[in-house]
Formats: sequence, structure tokens, C-alpha cells
Amino acid sequence: MFDLLIIGGGINGAGIARDAAGRGLFVCLVEQDDLASHTSAASTKLIHGGLRYLEYYEFRLVREALAERERLLRIAPHIVWPMRFVLPLGAAGMRPAWLIRLGLFLYDHIGGRRTLPGTQSVALDGTALGAGLRPEAKRAFAYSDCWVEDSRLVVLNAMDAAERGASVRTRTRLISARRQDGVWRAVLQDCADGTEEIVTARMVVNAAGPWVADVLAHVLGRNGGSKTRLVKGSHIVVPRLYDGDHAYLLQNTDGRVVFVIPYEGDFSLIGTTDTPWTGDAGKVAISADETAYLCQAASRWMAKPVAPADVVWSYAGVRPLHDDGAESASAVTRDYVLELDAPDGEAPALSVFGGKITTYRRLAEAALAKLGVAKPGWTGQAALPGGDFPGGDFEQFVLDLTASYPFMPAALARRLARAYGTRATAMLGQATCLEDLGEDAGGGLTQAEVDYLRENEFARTAEDVLWRRSKLGLHVPPETASRVAKMMCAA
Repeated sequence: MFDLLIIGGGINGAGIARDAAGRGLFVCLVEQDDLASHTSAASTKLIHGGLRYLEYYEFRLVREALAERERLLRIAPHIVWPMRFVLPLGAAGMRPAWLIRLGLFLYDHIGGRRTLPGTQSVALDGTALGAGLRPEAKRAFAYSDCWVEDSRLVVLNAMDAAERGASVRTRTRLISARRQDGVWRAVLQDCADGTEEIVTARMVVNAAGPWVADVLAHVLGRNGGSKTRLVKGSHIVVPRLYDGDHAYLLQNTDGRVVFVIPYEGDFSLIGTTDTPWTGDAGKVAISADETAYLCQAASRWMAKPVAPADVVWSYAGVRPLHDDGAESASAVTRDYVLELDAPDGEAPALSVFGGKITTYRRLAEAALAKLGVAKPGWTGQAALPGGDFPGGDFEQFVLDLTASYPFMPAALARRLARAYGTRATAMLGQATCLEDLGEDAGGGLTQAEVDYLRENEFARTAEDVLWRRSKLGLHVPPETASRVAKMMCAA
């Protein structure tokens, strides 16, 4: 008998599983694909308050997200790190400087900022911050937010949940669920071999993302209630457009904004779009029109023009937003709604509508409060797996890791430190040379790392390894996937 059955292995499901398991609940999380297979790995990779949400008077959401930004930076310093964003000014027909400065003043002060530097007005001529921009851009505001490895954030929450006793079942589909004798009786199916298992749970959380309404209606047997509005967000990746660790927030002529962000060392990430989506959320892909839109938006500001032919990779995801009736997709709230169904005191089911990756931890706390879990929350202070290095000093940790394993190339040591934090030592073990780590499939991906991902991070396929546990797929040739698949099967 489980206390809590969670449907969905995205950031909300994994975050709720972690919180609940840490409070002593016996948790089962089921995900029909891999962890972070869909929306949670298709973000702009930011932990931020959402500066543009201030235009829609979403003050509570922005305040909560900014407070969470500080917490996540503290509990996951290996996969979350500060980044300066440059917002150039002066283009005709766009937001005036005074309005942007007012928004940034609020952004700096409503969320309890403690560690990140505040906003500055900066000159761009002849400076590193302006090096990537067209010469017409003379001045800008520079402000702070954070970058995150989004799919790894999901995996680390699921790992911590499992280490605290949760049963995390990927490639497992929920076939049916019904109330019986005061509990939920659910049928689960293994997606690999089709075998079925019946489990019981006192409570159910429907965190199925884009499929939340479908699960509510067709699996949990309830129609009506809140509705989702599916909005597609697409991104492109191109060869690096400029030097420096800063990102750009670029205004577009349609009133939207587009980010240009340093990505994986050799690339720049450009996104995102906001377009309505009515198709299968599992088969979403960027369109030619979206690619052209992002190229044009970046080229309007960047010194190096961007063309569709430059795109080396793209991805798209469907955001399952709470339908608040807004006319445009960009204006739909990113806030979350938690809907509890517990008729006549029967076993409860909680459905999660909306939300954003930055506020997942607070959403998890709110979800358990809605379910009546009385034990106190704890996730705001406890480091995620690998994030427990002294003082959160990442650079010192890299130096310490390199000193412990002097045979490792500097780039490999930094990548492993970023991905795994202190858990890197569990992977590297007693190795005294690179050969001790086994075969290298490319990009420094060794048999030891593949084994670690399979045994500890729920990885089952080469795609899991190359595109969700890492982004090594960008750095290695396509044939690497077959080599990794063979390594996954190695004893």
C-alpha cells in the first residue's frame, strides 16, 4: 500500500515525490517514458522570476519565483549558476528605458535578492557586454538571473526521492485507476514487456503535464474542472555567436522577447516562441515559421546574423498552462492551480495545472498541504544529490576534484563536476588513470559514467544518456548512440 501515487515524471511529479518521501510517505512515481522526456527538458534552461510577467501584473508569481531562485542556487549549485543578462535599449517602437528600469527595480527588490548582483545601466560601445551586438546598440541594462540544467534537475529530484524510499518507475504506464474501499486501486503496465501490476494508494497526484486533463477525464474518471491551454515553445541552437558568459534578452517588434544564451560551450541557444498547440503533445516539433521567427528576432540585434541554415539542433515542448482566458498565448499565466477531488471524504486525487520549472519546489509544498500532509516541509534547505560541496563554491570544488583525480583533462573534470557535483567521486571511485574508467564512447563519456547513469539515474537508452542526463549529443557524431547502446548492455 502506497501513501501516494504520482502520475508523471516531469519536474512537478519528481519534486512532489522528493518532498513527500522526505516527509516519510511511501511514494510511487510512474512515468510512461523517461524522466523529463517532454516539457521539463524543453525549457529555456532558466531559473528566473520572469521579468516580462510583471507586464501582466503577476506580482505574486514573480515574487515567489525570485525567492525560489535564491533557494535553488543554494541547494543545487552544480546545476544552477548565476548569469548576467544584457537587455539592450534604444530601438524605436519598443519599451521605453524608463519603463524597463522600473520593471527591473521591482525585479531586484520584490523577491528578497541576497546573493546575486543587482541591475546596472551599462554602455555597450567597445565593451565585452556589447561585443555580440550590432553597433547601433549603445546602452543596456544588465541584470541577474540563473541558468539550470533542466532535465538534470528533474533527475536529481527523482534520485533523492528514491534514496528516501520512493519507488520511481520509468517506462511504466498507468492503465486505469478507481476508488475502492477508501483507497485508489491502480493498474500499471510495464511499457517494455506489457506486464501489468495492481497497486493501491491512499492518494493520487496527477502531474501528467500536457496530459493532465486527459488523465483526469479518461483514467481518473472525472470530467470538468480546470482546463489546460497547450502552448508550444520552441528553441534553436546555433554555433556560438559571441564570446563571454553573459546572455542577451532581446526585444522583438511584436512585443515579445527572445533570449540568446551561451550553451554547451560551443553554441548559442535562442528562444522561445509562444504558439497555440492542439496536436499530440508527444509529437511536438519546431516549425519552419518558428525557426525563421527566432532567426529574425536574433538577427535584428546580433552582429552576426542568424539563418535557418545555421541551426545545428532544435527542440520544442508543450507548456500545459492553466487556461485563464487570455487572448494571446504569451499572456497566459505561468502560475499553477491545484485542483483537489475528494467527494464525500473518499480517497483524494490532486491534479496539477500549469506551473513553471522555477517554482516546482513551492508547488510541491502547496500540493502536499492541499492533500493534508501535516509534516513540515524540508526541501528549501536540503541539497539535491551532488550539491553538498562546502560553501556552494563550485570553482573550489572543481579544483578539489582535479586534485583528487589529476589524470583527468580539465574539460572533463569540469563537465563531471557540473553534472554530478560530489556524486562524481562515486562514479570515479578509485580510478588512477583514464583507462580505469573503461571505454570512451566520445566526448569523455566512459563506461564508468554510463554504468553510473544506468544504476543511479534511471537511464535506459542512449538517448537518455546523450540528451537528457547530458547534452553530449551535441558534441559527438551520430554513430556514438550505437556505441552507447552497447555500453548500456555491458555487464
